[in-house]
Amino acid sequence: MEEVSDGDIPLNGLLSFAPRTDGEAIGGTQDTAADSAPRSASVAADTPDAAQALAGMLGPGPFALIVLFASLQADIAPLLADAARHYPHSRITGCTTAGEIGASGYETGQIVALALPETSFAAEYVVIENIEHIATREIVAEVLHAREDLTRRAEALPHDLAILLVDGLSGQEEALIAALTGGLGHVPMVGGSAGDSGHFRNAKVFADGRILDNAAILCLIRSRGELRNFSFDNNRPSSARMIVTAADPLRRIVTRINDEPAALEYARLVGLPVDALTADVFATRPVLVRAGGSYHARAIRHALPDNSLVFFSAIAEGMVLTIAQSSDIAEHLEGALAEISAAGAPDLILGFDCIFRRIDAESRQKGAEVSRILANNRVVGFSTYGEQFGGLHVNQTLTGVAFYPPEVRP
Repeated sequence: MEEVSDGDIPLNGLLSFAPRTDGEAIGGTQDTAADSAPRSASVAADTPDAAQALAGMLGPGPFALIVLFASLQADIAPLLADAARHYPHSRITGCTTAGEIGASGYETGQIVALALPETSFAAEYVVIENIEHIATREIVAEVLHAREDLTRRAEALPHDLAILLVDGLSGQEEALIAALTGGLGHVPMVGGSAGDSGHFRNAKVFADGRILDNAAILCLIRSRGELRNFSFDNNRPSSARMIVTAADPLRRIVTRINDEPAALEYARLVGLPVDALTADVFATRPVLVRAGGSYHARAIRHALPDNSLVFFSAIAEGMVLTIAQSSDIAEHLEGALAEISAAGAPDLILGFDCIFRRIDAESRQKGAEVSRILANNRVVGFSTYGEQFGGLHVNQTLTGVAFYPPEVRP
């Protein structure tokens, strides 16, 4: 995997939330309803025997699927081995993060676990390796086989979903999603690109006790309760537009905008000197591309010394980009999550939240408020290097799925 830069996003300087040293579990009391609802727990990444601590909060299961979102501070190999000993019949997968979302909202230095009980869920997953060389026919065949097997085992569970975890440094999300479409058919998909705390060197996914890069995990889920997938952001287009006039699409690098050096032209349009282009500027002033009647963010990862711009998602020559304006991120988040709960509160929400949303919130002194809203709405998950929604790889969104109890019809 070729790296374009070793520049870090300085998360420790931007995120003021102290890691929690106590663990909290989401799932309620040990009654029948709670036993069938998704559960979540989190512990500090340096907790001795973290898997045992998580198991103590999650309960004995049995669980169809356990997903671990782990800080790079975690010792992942023993975590996976110990988790498999605690839950030998569960499928266990996960990824590294650019920050975690747990019971107190935004967190750092944590391991967050999501567990889906067998009483209400069934799951299967497909491990896809070497994603820089995608073999579409083989992937489609494997996904179809997994879907058929899951349907045979869980025909009585009426709702289905795919969750994709992918190496966020691979640059292969768009090609991978295109390949998966033929195998997924009607099954909706959400997901997140694994991070590495803003270092851009070492994002990992894991399954079957193996820790992988340049790989993806596709989790297939069937549920007794309804599932509602979503993706939203607080960006709206401004009148400032620009055209990509030279680019290296394979490396997601734009070298010229409006036939000027890309970083210089972007800086001019946002009214800043080029040496002021930092992560918080890219987070608060992303660019948008219009596709399918809607605007989608194309987040800028960083600038290179030659004044090129590196992006988090696909870019091409001739693409028209629009500078975004942001509405209040906390107000928008609260309204969007309230709508998800309008017909009845979900048991839990799994969220894939772009790291630039987190940086944006903190740079505007909204981090604590956003954290409170996430916690109040029972959102767990991680900060990503990109999100997957249906057939799209998107940036600067909160994308995910709400898990509802069987009696709620959202």
